[in-house]
Parts: sequence; structure tokens; C-alpha cells
Amino acid sequence: MADLFVSYKSEDRPSVRPLVGALTADGLTVWWDAQIEAGAEWRHAIQTELDLAKCVLVAWTRRSVGPEGRFVRDEATRALRRGVYLPVLIEKVEPPLGFGEMQALSLVGWKGDRADPRYQAVLAAARALVSGAARPAGAGHVAAAPAVGRRAMIGGGVALGVVALGGTGWWLRGRGGARTDSIAVLPFANLSGDPARAYFSDGIAEELRSALARIAGLKVAARTSSEKVRDDDVKEAASKLNVAHVLTGSVRKGDGMIRVAAQLVDGRDGLETWSQSYDRSEGDAIKLQTGIAESVANALSLTLGTAKAMLGGTTNPAAYDAYLRGVAIQTISAAAFRARLAAFDAAIAADPNFAAAHANRAFWIGIIAGESSPEESAALLAGGKAASARAIALAPTLPLGHVALGRVQQTGLDLRGADASYRKALALPGVSARDLSTIAGFESYLGRGAEALALADRAINLDPLNPSPVRRRIDVLYRNRQYREALATTAVYDRANPDTPSHPYLTAMALIFSGDPKAALPVAARSEETWVRYTCEAIAYAKLGDQAGSDQALAALKAIDGGSTYQLAEVYAVRGAPELAFAQLARALAVRDPGLIELKTDPAVDSLRADPRFAAIVAKLGFPPV
Repeated sequence: MADLFVSYKSEDRPSVRPLVGALTADGLTVWWDAQIEAGAEWRHAIQTELDLAKCVLVAWTRRSVGPEGRFVRDEATRALRRGVYLPVLIEKVEPPLGFGEMQALSLVGWKGDRADPRYQAVLAAARALVSGAARPAGAGHVAAAPAVGRRAMIGGGVALGVVALGGTGWWLRGRGGARTDSIAVLPFANLSGDPARAYFSDGIAEELRSALARIAGLKVAARTSSEKVRDDDVKEAASKLNVAHVLTGSVRKGDGMIRVAAQLVDGRDGLETWSQSYDRSEGDAIKLQTGIAESVANALSLTLGTAKAMLGGTTNPAAYDAYLRGVAIQTISAAAFRARLAAFDAAIAADPNFAAAHANRAFWIGIIAGESSPEESAALLAGGKAASARAIALAPTLPLGHVALGRVQQTGLDLRGADASYRKALALPGVSARDLSTIAGFESYLGRGAEALALADRAINLDPLNPSPVRRRIDVLYRNRQYREALATTAVYDRANPDTPSHPYLTAMALIFSGDPKAALPVAARSEETWVRYTCEAIAYAKLGDQAGSDQALAALKAIDGGSTYQLAEVYAVRGAPELAFAQLARALAVRDPGLIELKTDPAVDSLRADPRFAAIVAKLGFPPV
């Protein structure tokens, strides 16, 4: 008698086998029909084990819930009656009628990592049933109705009658089939047994994306979107990312060695077209990635060139490990900024010639400097210039080195220099979706609206499930004075992405300048950034003719320490106070306020454009020609 009986459709055996192996490795005795001895009465053997098992794990897939899954449903019914039923989703399906009230545990996209929290939940539920203890919450209990979030109930503050199409790359609808020369690299499973090492397996996948992206003509889906479909089956992931091929794999790291298994799958039929396993020392990680990338290119029969080794890379294991820790940090906060820089500093300390680490360090310095005081910003920008110059000297064809320099120059208002740096980056293969989005914003500030939209669309095409490129497109539409288009995109976007809404500033300002300042007020009020709320409120009330309301918001904006100089100029311009507006612009110019980059295309300062003083400030800023 086994502790646990596994009920599944025989055609799903390859998907179920890793789960059986993991449960067995974790001390459970498991019975499944692969163990039936030759000549045994198979139906009698199955019924005996089913009736004696303390836990019956039912693997729900498209096959087991379909007409051909009758035996699986029969076994699930018997288990349900005995109170030993444990439903697990191997694929994204709804359990059959009669089983939907019991909450199933999801292992969709699981690649065998026993440290994965989803597997741990299945293991805990199975152990509870085997021991006779109470089931953990969420394991086989009656499913609760999903909660409706407040943002969904109030409609996001913008109601334009646009139907939401869902948060799965809605902007790609109607574009036709995926290009045959397109691929996504899904996050590699961390099989090291330590969840803290997930950064390494994720980093391996990201560097593979970078290596493949340098093959001319090959479209490679970006990291954020690829990570959002890590739990989907391959065909669904390929559909969401609009790619023809998917690369998956796993990484086991320990005792100075790395074992990587990689599989290339056709996204149209889910069939494997190539697979290989690699055992290397930690110091050979980058060579390993290049080898996989070249094998994938060969498997796709690409005549587009060969994969390049990681540009600006390192052979130092400690430097590479620190670098991957830095690129793994995805959050945006002061603490995250410090953690990133500390990781890249450690990588550079271990290998001073690690160009990619210098480039990443410079890029984030450019971001941080834009949020710092004038004194802090000057020191940071000097360090950012040095880091980007070092990256470019070490690896002249690394796009991020030039993008990082451009970002530092942009923050320091060296606009012609930034334009030249960004142009160099765009001429190189392997420019990332994040880089394209960054450059799109810069182009829109210069007044190159068509180029900015094209770059934003390229970023969306590479990273279709990432909110950031779409928010950038909204920003570009706003600065192009395409307010209705910006608001329509915002409405669809907010409904599709309730957890990462569009920026309230853009929505509120688009409403104001499209002629609906009253609707902008609740949008501004929900912003957690005080400068956004008070800037938008002061302008909206001024447009409504409410002087008292505008005065109150203006006083609150003035009370903010630092960072509001340019915003005060915007408010005064809308309020019809040009002398006060130009006084603020003069102060902003004196402290090199990064907000001045908005001046050329900012709708809020349109009332100042005919004044010769406006043209003089634009000339001093040195905007490059459109």
C-alpha cells in the first residue's frame, strides 16, 4: 500500500513523472500505473491501490478533463467520496463538473524545482492527507469567490467606454501570426534546492536573451514579459508573447559546478525540436550560455549570423555572481537602487574589466541622479560619466554602455551629447526593450513624435506583457498632444493592469488639456506622489476658474522640499502669470533641474512660447534639431 496514488491520463506521463520523482524524493511512497507489473490484472491493481491510498492526487490537464479522461474522473470521484482527493492543475484548465468547488493547487509551468513554493504547497497538502491532519488552507477546500478590488469597482477614474481586452498583450491583437524568426527564453527553473539561488537561474536566462538578441534579425522577447508567462504551458506562452519558438530549461548550481538543461520547443505545436544538458565549472558560465545560444541558432536553421559571447563579460565567477544579483533586482525604490549599485560595485571589484557591470552601474546612477538634490546629482553624474566611459572603452559595441552614457547626459541636460549617445546605441544589435523605451521618451522631449512612437512600439513588440513600454507610449501620445488617444490607451491599459496602473500625472494632465479638468481632480488625488497631486490640482482648479482651490494646491506644492521648481513654472504658466513662470524657469536653469527637458513639448507651458524669453531658454538648453 502506497501513501499516495497518482491519477492521470497516460498521455500526460512525461508531465507527471517529475512530480512523482519529487514526491518520492521527499519521503512519500507513491503509486502510479507505470509501476504495474507485466501480466498483472491492471484494472484490479489500480482499484486496489486507489482504495487503499491515504491520498489520491489527481492531475488535471486538457486530456484528463476531456471526453477521453473518463477513468481519471472515476478515480477522482472515488477519492472525493473517501475524503482523500487532492486536485492539482498540470495545465491551465477548469476541473470537470462536480469538482470545481474544490480549490486545486497549480503546478502549471513547474519544471521540477522542489524548492518552488507551488510544489511545497502540494507536498504539504499530500503529507497532511497521508497523516490524517487538517489540510492546509487552499488545498482541497471549497474555493472562495474572488475579491473585487476597489480600483476595479471605481473604474480607474477614467471612463471612456473602451472595452478592456485583458492583461495578456492586448496591443498585439489582430497583428497576425508570430514571425518564424522569433523566440522567447522563459525563466530557467532553479533546481539547486535553495530559493535564494533563483537569481542565478534567472540570470542565465537573461544573458541567453542578450546573446540571442545580438543575432541580426532575430526577435527575442524581453525579460519582464517572459517572466510573466513562467507558469504557462509553452503554446500559451508563445501565443501571449507572439513568438514562434520557446527556450526553457533548468539550472543546478553547487560545489563549484553548474548543470544546465535546455530545451527548444516549437510554440505552435508544443513539440521539442532540440535539447541538451551541460555540466560546467562556475567559471565557464558565460561560455556555456554562448554555446546554448549558438546551438539554438543552429536548431532554428538561422542564416542570420551566429550568437555572440556576452559582450563586456567576465570569466570571474565571483564577479559574475555579483552581477547577476544586481540585474535580478527589479523593484524601484531607494533601497533597491542602493542594492543594485552595491552588487555592481562588487562585480567591478572582483573584475575591473567587467564592462557590463560598469554600464549597468552608470545607467542606474543616471536614474538616481535625476531624483537627487543638485549637489548630490553633480557628484553622481561625474561618477556615471566615468563608469559609462569605462564600459564603452572596454566594449564599444555594447549598446547599454552608450544608453547609460546617454541617460547620464540627459539627466545633466547635455541634450546634444545624449542624442549622439542614444543614436550610437540604436545603430548596434541587441538594444533592449528598456533601452528603446528610454530613448523613446527622450525623442518625445525633443519633439520627434513619430520617431518616439515607433521606438515605443518596438519596445512593446519585444516586451508585450510589460506595463512600462505601454506607459511610455501614453507619455509620447500626451506630448504629441494626442490627448484622446492617450486617454483611450490609458483606459484599456488600466483595466488590463489593475495592479500597475498608468501614471496619474499623465492621465490627469491629458484630461485637463483635452478639456475635462474636473475629471482630472480625482485622478490626481489618488497619486501617492505629492508633487503629482498638487501640480495637477493647481492646474485643474485654475482651468476651472477656482482660484481658491488652485491657490491651496499651489501652496502645498511650494511646501515640498526640492524637485518642484519646474512644476511651479508649469502652474504659473497655466494660471496666466508669465513673470512668475519665467522666474521659476530661471531658477530651474540655474540648478540644472532635469525637469527642463520637458520644456520643448510640455503642453502646460504653451502660453509662454510666444515670449522671446522662452526661445532664449530653449537655446541655452541646447536642444538638438528635430
